[in-house]
Amino acid sequence: MNTEKPWISNYSAKVPIEIDSNLYKSVVSLLDETFAKYADKTAFICMGKAITFKELEIKSNQFAAFLQSKGLKKGDKIALMMPNLLQYPIALFGSLKAGLIVVNTNPLYTPREMEHQFKDSEAKAIVICENFAANLQKIINKTSIKTVITASIGELLGFPKSLIVNFMVRKVKKMVPAFNLPKSITFSECLSIGRSNTFTPVTHDPEDVILLQYTGGTTGVSKGAMLTHRNLIANMLQIRAILFVYLEEGKEMALSPLPLYHIFAFTVNCLALMSFGTSTVLVTNARDFQSIIKEFKAYPISVFTGVNTLFNALLNQSNFAEVDFSSLKVTVGGGMAVQKSVADRWKDITGVTLTEGYGLTETSPVVCVNPVDGTGQIGTIGMPLPSTDVRIVNEEGEPLTAGGTGELQVKGPQVMLGYYNNPEATAEVIKDGWFSTGDIGFMQDDGYFKIVDRKKDMILVSGFNVYPNEIEEVVAMNEKVLEVAAIGVLDVKCGEVVKIVVVKKDESLTEEELIAHCRKNLTGYKIPKFVEFRTELPETNVGKILRRELKNTP
Repeated sequence: MNTEKPWISNYSAKVPIEIDSNLYKSVVSLLDETFAKYADKTAFICMGKAITFKELEIKSNQFAAFLQSKGLKKGDKIALMMPNLLQYPIALFGSLKAGLIVVNTNPLYTPREMEHQFKDSEAKAIVICENFAANLQKIINKTSIKTVITASIGELLGFPKSLIVNFMVRKVKKMVPAFNLPKSITFSECLSIGRSNTFTPVTHDPEDVILLQYTGGTTGVSKGAMLTHRNLIANMLQIRAILFVYLEEGKEMALSPLPLYHIFAFTVNCLALMSFGTSTVLVTNARDFQSIIKEFKAYPISVFTGVNTLFNALLNQSNFAEVDFSSLKVTVGGGMAVQKSVADRWKDITGVTLTEGYGLTETSPVVCVNPVDGTGQIGTIGMPLPSTDVRIVNEEGEPLTAGGTGELQVKGPQVMLGYYNNPEATAEVIKDGWFSTGDIGFMQDDGYFKIVDRKKDMILVSGFNVYPNEIEEVVAMNEKVLEVAAIGVLDVKCGEVVKIVVVKKDESLTEEELIAHCRKNLTGYKIPKFVEFRTELPETNVGKILRRELKNTP
């Protein structure tokens, strides 16, 4: 057994110990190869509308030509703010071809959250689903955004479906609040402009940053993790090395309800699976469980990715067990811990093992995963990927042997370059090439790792990171609040939910008032589910609130 990397002894004989992160010079060269190799195959399907790899190449080139016609150049930032629509991969790949840096943005962000991310990233352009354009209107003058492209849900679905879907969304369901962005153009218009312009290829370097993926920290300030061509190529190859032992090139079909703007689906579905010639069915609303079941019934799905809350919700749909799962080969859960009860039920109903993995935004994201063949260990995060070193260190940063509990650190080609415009925060988490995850765990003798706690105060709600300081900052904006602390509390459905403990400045303050205030300023999953009022909060001798003490008291 390799005592330094005991997990290698448990690798399948078909899984390489190392991957070659220099195999592709850039994500763009990977795309060019993929588009040529699988030209006539279906790349993505959304709401029944399919787009081939060749069509994806043509449209992404048109999008790239449009961006260049607007004067956007290599290194400029473009925000992509939409749910899973066909426009997403077109805009993503077109932006990368033009040399732009993509800023993935949750479309459910409030104006306050949008303003911070767009100002911090220095975004100059945005593709935004029209359903959320009214929020952009409120803050665009405070940003550097000059090019606005609006995408409609029905836009690329073909006649007459596009008209029907947009009529339902706009007129019947009234899901598009009125907005006024005078210089904006539609996604279809920008593709039309791109057709009349010539795309000029851009030179790419493996160390070029191509993605600013925002995440938080104990400071509560959202930071842009700088991910390079090499980072994403490496993680894509690492994922392929593990998953594709069990899959057939060019013959798989994946179902992706997780939004592609989330780093898990971005790398696993939009890069790794696609690069293998997989056809991916996009689900626009992951909370519409019946639409997910509908797609399961409509297509021979062989790969399914999700988070524990999604698996649990599907298992609790009365008609989920009616699905024919005979084509399903691989199910991977990430973003949050997979509960054993959920994994057991998933295996009982689908016949397929629910494989748990582990990763972080800063690691592109995958670090560890259980074997996909069912030999993994439920309750662990599995073993490190090829070309990945993982170790456990004590508070002094000294490596611990198997069984010792401490902070989990990662070294590998998938570790980010650093945080954008934040060298101090970068230096705090990356030392000598090792990235400190903030997660507390231990390594078993066999090289499997287990997470037992988080060093950070981060709250993990259904796979999404929520940072206490951001919640506290918003709550403190209410003039009736004297002090506030935000913590995570266990929840069967979401893993954790947000609870705030508040000291009143004005006795008239109510729970309902605070929740309403939060709804105006926070995305849904960040809104506190519990409010507790106290006369004082536990603090250190220098006045720092002890959140951990609050978590340990009823």
